[in-house]
Amino acid sequence: MKISDLLRMGLRNLTRRKARTALTIIGMIIGTISIVVMFSIGFGMNESFRQQVMENGSMTIITIQKDAWYDDGNGNYQSTTQKMDDSLVSVLKEIDHVKSVSPKYSKSVQMQSGKYSSWTQIYAMDCTTFDSFGFPKLESGSYPTPERPQIIAIGSDALRDFYYWSGRNQKTKTIDLTKDKVTFTFNDYQVAEKKKPLNIRLKEYVIMPQSNDWRYNYYIYIDLNYFKELYTQYAKTLKAEDRKKAMKSLENYEEIQINVDNMKNVTAVQEEIEALGYRSNSEMQYIETSIETANMLQMVLGAIGAVAMLVSAINIANTMIMSIYERTKEIGIMKVLGCLIKDIKKLFLFEAGMIGLIGGVIGIALSYLASYFINKYGSTLLSSLMSIGYSSGGKVSMIPWWLPLAAAFGTIGVGVISGYIPARRATKISAIEAMKSEG
Repeated sequence: MKISDLLRMGLRNLTRRKARTALTIIGMIIGTISIVVMFSIGFGMNESFRQQVMENGSMTIITIQKDAWYDDGNGNYQSTTQKMDDSLVSVLKEIDHVKSVSPKYSKSVQMQSGKYSSWTQIYAMDCTTFDSFGFPKLESGSYPTPERPQIIAIGSDALRDFYYWSGRNQKTKTIDLTKDKVTFTFNDYQVAEKKKPLNIRLKEYVIMPQSNDWRYNYYIYIDLNYFKELYTQYAKTLKAEDRKKAMKSLENYEEIQINVDNMKNVTAVQEEIEALGYRSNSEMQYIETSIETANMLQMVLGAIGAVAMLVSAINIANTMIMSIYERTKEIGIMKVLGCLIKDIKKLFLFEAGMIGLIGGVIGIALSYLASYFINKYGSTLLSSLMSIGYSSGGKVSMIPWWLPLAAAFGTIGVGVISGYIPARRATKISAIEAMKSEG
């Protein structure tokens, strides 16, 4: 039998029982929509988690804090003070997969511009690690360098909401450094009598562009060594007792940040830090549980879709078996005329495969439509039902390019597999008995 004859006979047989074929195809359409949409929701959740973490910080950064909290194993949280100095920084730099390490100080500062004032945090880090830790790319200028450590990096929103009280009214102002003179001073301790406060003028600076990471938007960053120089000058304006406390605070870093070369190695590096006797935290340790939950939920959703596809497969098998009963005499005539057994099998497999292909193609097209409406109307509902937050602008349902291709080949495979037993049964029908049949 020629291939053209096989195709013509198969298509003609499918259109012979239009209602039954249509219902079987509808079953396959429902199965395809179920499995594609279910998987797409799982992909959408994983992508939402990834976007949320990227918005909150890098997944490759590990932080060791001076004052650390930990679970004692009984559900109780305990605090501990960890000593962090230059010797620890040197040890951390030697750990495998560690790309860069920076100690960190954090101080509250008061900013002044004429009558207007504001408060913010100033962070001191090793300026050679700014790029490594993902600081926003500057549109102009440069971050501090070892040659020019006095450059101060200012967050895009750090100069907003300067205010002063005029009577009972509060007046606010957004500072423009091209016009306004701005100074800042540390306010950890009170300045001693007959001493002038240390007011640092914002002369050499860069304004950081808006970032998805809020930590770079509202604060000021300076070089670590330059900070020590300024803070030492500030300590000299204090009373003897406070001066001693201020200088002692420089002996123990408040925080150490470690940047790992790949997010896959973050857990291993944290385990090595734990072996050194230090407690650390990272974005990765918090998202791992969320990723596992999302993967489990994706498997559950996929299983639901697979059940719908299994029902469709049973429906195809039932349709093909009924077709055999109705076409028993036709099969007998084909055998008498000399058709090969394999040609008869191919005919039934072709018909089953076509049902799968047609249902799959239509189902894939409708899956895109369903995905569109889920993204448009379903994010709030799914977030409330599943207690999962979706990042701003994120999609609840995501269909990767390969999923429709896999679904198309899958539906053809389901059709062929479902039609195999009926096709094999058709080849075993006796030609003589088939000719006696009234079907």
